[in-house]
Amino acid sequence: MSIERTGTLPLQNEQHIVISRQTVRSLCQLLKFSLVEQTKMITAASELSRNTLIHGGGGSMRWAVVEAGVKSGLQLHFEDQGPGIRDIKLAMTDGWTSGGGMGLGLPGSKRLVSDFEVESTPGQGTRVSITKWK
Repeated sequence: MSIERTGTLPLQNEQHIVISRQTVRSLCQLLKFSLVEQTKMITAASELSRNTLIHGGGGSMRWAVVEAGVKSGLQLHFEDQGPGIRDIKLAMTDGWTSGGGMGLGLPGSKRLVSDFEVESTPGQGTRVSITKWK
């Protein structure tokens, strides 16, 4: 399977979540991430894809292979036009959940990656960006 260094995938159903994980795995392998690095990035992508679908009503995942000096990495952006997050600080607290989950999605994903950013406007949607550097 040939994979582009940039691209976008829809996140509109469960099958799209599977495809997002497969895409991230391929990109991590392209970048020669260790198995542990791959697992962390795939886990974060899976959580954020699911959040985009369940809490955001669907959206997209964009990716880019990025470079900074001698470092290379994988950057992912998850975007939706859902209800947004009213209190980002609260949402980033371990154990807090707006649904029936364990409340580990956003803070857990942040711990798995090098860079993490979340932006949200109530009524307009949410954008989460993550980067894992090699």
